[in-house]
Amino acid sequence: MTKKIFFGAAVAVLIVIIFTFSKEDSISVETYIVDTGAVEATVANTRSGTVNACKRSKIAPLTSGQISAIYVTEGDSVKAGDLLIELWNENIKAQVKRAEAALQAHRLQQHSICIGAASDERDAKRLDVLAKKELAAEDIVDRATSKASASEATCLAAKSQEKEFEAQLELQNAFLEQTYIRAPFPGTVANISGEVGEITTPSPPGVPTPPAIDLLTADCVYVSAPIDEVDASLLKIGQPVRVSLDAYRDITFQGKLTRISPYVEDFAKQARTVTIDVNFDTQEQSLLVGYSADAEVILANRESTIRIPTEALIEGNKVWIVSKNNIVEEREIKIGIGNWKFTEVTEGLSPGDKVITSLGQNDLKPGITVRTSITD
Repeated sequence: MTKKIFFGAAVAVLIVIIFTFSKEDSISVETYIVDTGAVEATVANTRSGTVNACKRSKIAPLTSGQISAIYVTEGDSVKAGDLLIELWNENIKAQVKRAEAALQAHRLQQHSICIGAASDERDAKRLDVLAKKELAAEDIVDRATSKASASEATCLAAKSQEKEFEAQLELQNAFLEQTYIRAPFPGTVANISGEVGEITTPSPPGVPTPPAIDLLTADCVYVSAPIDEVDASLLKIGQPVRVSLDAYRDITFQGKLTRISPYVEDFAKQARTVTIDVNFDTQEQSLLVGYSADAEVILANRESTIRIPTEALIEGNKVWIVSKNNIVEEREIKIGIGNWKFTEVTEGLSPGDKVITSLGQNDLKPGITVRTSITD
């Protein structure tokens, strides 16, 4: 009897030990309780995008010269046409004065010539009247008429020559204007390259040099971002876009897709991409040009649909679920739209089902018993 009791106790202890060890050896998995919510189909940039100014001009002079005056400082707001930088131009100003004086002298000379022509015309008419009364010889009338015609031609030539003098003045003024750097649009001076007394030159072909003035619009910005070529066919002008910035990690900005590049860019050792431009729904004046940005184009969305984390999907549109007995089961599902975070489930799952999200464990497979923990 004692042996039977001892044997029974040993078997019980062995069962407890086996159960305990088997329980400790069971795999712990993370699960997500299937629910309903919003799901979006999105396309995101492959590399970081950039916040750009709606207008930006890196202005260099049209001619080489010495900087004689700088009328702005970095950060100044300017209006279109405001003078920013002036090069030394005393020689050209002298040429302008010379052209103005020449034009004025010619106009006076022309006035004198045309007065004489008018006088000759009147003389010819008086002699013609006298000739009709036989009080003047015909040869005198002919000479007076010829002289009047010649004087009129000289007057017309002088008037025509005036245009030449005016063109000379316009040419000198054009040369003078080349020594001025003016604002092409209202904006903010971002950078000034050069100091008074330094020589500045235009950039020769193929040799980029710093511009004299970097002017941009600080109150109007947009985002430019690269999208993988495989997603280009999904893009359409006007689609909503969600923009996030590293500088504002807790804020999401809303925008619209306004431009799709008409060609694919091919960079060495990088995926081929299409550049898109995104305008903010409300202009953000506080955003600095040059901020890095991520753009997520929203292709479609579903409200209050059954969804699972995208990481729970297995190839072939399958998921592993945990049954009420904590046993792993494989289930085939049908999916709708989705993104990197959530995928819509149209058939195969119901709210409350537990799908496994920690799929990377080596010993995890259908049929085994697992311990579960819930993920958000």
